[in-house]
Amino acid sequence: MEKVYNDYFKAGEKIIRDIHDTQIENIEKASQLFARNIASNGLVHMYGSGHSRMAVEEVFPRYGSYPGFHPIVELSMTFHNQVVGANGQRQAMFIENIEGLANRILRNFVFKPEDSFLLFSTSGTGNVVIDMALEARERGLPIVAITGVENSTKSAAKHSSGKKLLDLADIIIDTCVPPGDAAVHIDALKYPVGPTSTIANTYIVNLIKVRTAELLTQAGQPPLVLTSAHFIGKEASEQIFEETYDDYRRRVWRNQ
Repeated sequence: MEKVYNDYFKAGEKIIRDIHDTQIENIEKASQLFARNIASNGLVHMYGSGHSRMAVEEVFPRYGSYPGFHPIVELSMTFHNQVVGANGQRQAMFIENIEGLANRILRNFVFKPEDSFLLFSTSGTGNVVIDMALEARERGLPIVAITGVENSTKSAAKHSSGKKLLDLADIIIDTCVPPGDAAVHIDALKYPVGPTSTIANTYIVNLIKVRTAELLTQAGQPPLVLTSAHFIGKEASEQIFEETYDDYRRRVWRNQ
């Protein structure tokens, strides 16, 4: 029992340490970019298929987050509760490799020069996320990719362009997760268990979020932060939620 606990703890600890030791420069570049976008009333459009959806929702909306980040989540590729049957996982895994779907998704929005894209993919090879990057490039918008570099380099490209997310991003932030994502090997169990990419994604996006907030504040544009009643009381918390959602609506409607 103790061994598997320690093995997963050590795997997570190593990932966080590796991110901190090797990725801060690119995290800073991303934060600087996003602060410029948000200060200019632009949006950081975020997309991830499958379980990368969790990384998108970690950024906004939740306590300690603020407008300027625009989550794009497609239920057909991220609703895993059914597993089998209608809306099942087989369909989701099929859909996330349909070329051209990203174009249909992005036709719902208008993009401005002040915008950018933040894309998540551990493998960096899913066709929809590749199409998202190609669509962003076509619009001349910068791309930040949060991806597993070792996973991606060891995976074959699926897209007809032969591209991976690594090939299309302007800024690459490596999640530093092991190949295959799962980290714990158990005696007599053939394959490893315990995925790690959610730990990595969450750590990275919160580093970006706190630094971007600092940069905006230093520039005289402190963001409206969704804040718990624990800090400011129930009424003030409810009020700032309304103000934050209004600010988010204003920003997003400018892009529709």
